[in-house]
Amino acid sequence: MAKRFNSFGLRGTVALALFLAGAVVLKAQYPGQLAKSEKSTPTLRAVSVLEWTGEPGHPKTSRLVPITVFDGEKLQDGGLYLARPEPLAVAPGVEYELMENGKTTGLYDVLSAGQEQGGWVGYGNWKKAPVPPTLKKKIEKIEDWNDADDRPVLHRKHPPEDEKKTDAKPDSPDADRPTLRKNSDESATPDPDRPTLRKPRTSGDPQQKKKKEKDVGYVEALPTADAPDRPRLKRGKPADAAVQVLPSLMGMPLDLRQTVAVSDAEASREHLWRYEWTDAGEEARMRGLLEAKARTVLGLNTPLASTQTAPKTAAKHRTKNGAKLTKPAKQKALEEPASLADEQFRVFELAYGAGATLVLSARTEPEGNGAPVKFVTLIAQPDLYGNLVVLLVSVTDAAHLDLTPRMRLVGAVDAEADHRGELVFELRGASERQFALYRVGRGQAERLFVTAPTEMR
Repeated sequence: MAKRFNSFGLRGTVALALFLAGAVVLKAQYPGQLAKSEKSTPTLRAVSVLEWTGEPGHPKTSRLVPITVFDGEKLQDGGLYLARPEPLAVAPGVEYELMENGKTTGLYDVLSAGQEQGGWVGYGNWKKAPVPPTLKKKIEKIEDWNDADDRPVLHRKHPPEDEKKTDAKPDSPDADRPTLRKNSDESATPDPDRPTLRKPRTSGDPQQKKKKEKDVGYVEALPTADAPDRPRLKRGKPADAAVQVLPSLMGMPLDLRQTVAVSDAEASREHLWRYEWTDAGEEARMRGLLEAKARTVLGLNTPLASTQTAPKTAAKHRTKNGAKLTKPAKQKALEEPASLADEQFRVFELAYGAGATLVLSARTEPEGNGAPVKFVTLIAQPDLYGNLVVLLVSVTDAAHLDLTPRMRLVGAVDAEADHRGELVFELRGASERQFALYRVGRGQAERLFVTAPTEMR
C-alpha cells in the first residue's frame, strides 16, 4: 500500500529485549531456534480521514486527520500514537490509500505535519491510484500487438518514467505495483525503535532519483525537524522546490469533503463494502421506510386528513322546483411527506454474507419562527421477514450540539485488518468535533472507538 508500519512499537521492543535476554540463559539447555517468528509480530494499521476542498484528485486545499492506529492488540488514537513530536500516522513520508466503499481511488503522500485546532494533521499531495497489475498487462499486450500484414498499430506514448522501468528485475511481475515491505536501510528513521511507514515510490525524475541516492529526505532537510519547539508549518511551498505541497486546509469551510484513508504494511485483498441488491425495488422500499422513521424522529410527519364525504341525507334534499342537490365532492388529502434536507443514504455489506446495513442522515429546513434546525442519523438492517430494524437513532438540534453532536457519515473501513468493516462518523458539535468508529453486527450498533476532541473554528 504505502510507507507502512513495519514494527510493533515501544511495547514490542521492550518485550523482545526481555525475550532475547532470557534466550542467552537458555542457550546451553536448548540448542534449537529461539528467535521470535516474524509471523507473530503485530502489524500496525493506520486509519485517517482526508479532508479537502475542490475536485477529487485535484484539490484546492487538503489535510489528513489521523483517527486510529491498530497496534495488533487494540485501537490507539492516531493523533497521539508515538508522537515525537508529530504522531506516527502523519509523519512526513507516510503514504495512504484513499478508499471509497473499499475501492482505492487514489494515494496521498504526507510531506509535512502541523498542529491545527488543537490536534495534529498532515499535509501532502493527492496522487492517482496505481494501475492494477492485470489491467496493466492487458494494456501492454495491446500496445505491443502487431500484425504481419503491415496493419497500422497505435502505440500509447510512454511517460518519461517508464524508460527507467526497464531496469526492473526479471522476476518482478510488475515494477510499478506498490510493494508492502519493511524499509531498507536507506529510508530508516533516526530512531531504530520507532515503527515507520514505507516512503512513497519516487518517480522517474532524475533530480528525485539523485536526491534518493544521497539519502536526503524532506524531514532531515529541515534544521528544526527534531526540535521540540519547532515552528508550526505554514501553507505554501517548502524551500526544496522538488517537493510540491498543496496549500494547507484551515478551518471548516462549507464545501469541505471527506474520504477514508488507510496505511499499513500488509498486502490485503480489496474488499468492497457496497451492498448489491438482488431486487432494485427492495432498496427503494427500505429507503422509504427509513425516511419515514427519520421524519417521525424529526417531528415532520403530519397526519393525513381522512377522506370525507357528504352525509347521505344531503342527496335527498331538493330545491323548491324539485331539482336534486349536488353531492359535495370528496375531500382527498393531497399532502405529501415533508422533505428531508441534506439527505444522505448509503448501504453497506460490512462482512461477507452479512446482509445490508443502511445509514441515513438528514436535517430539517430552517423555519421562520426561529426554531433550531434538527439533525438525525439512523443505522438499520432488514430482518429475515423483510422488516426494517433500526439499530441506532441519533437526533439533536442546532441549540444542543455541544451536548449531542451531529453524526456525519464518512465511510466504511477495516480498522483492525480482520475483514470486517466499521463505519466512520464525524461527531460535529458547535465548537468541537471527534471521529468515531461504529461496529454493526448481531442486531446492534456499538461505538468501538472515539478520538480526543479537537476545536472547530
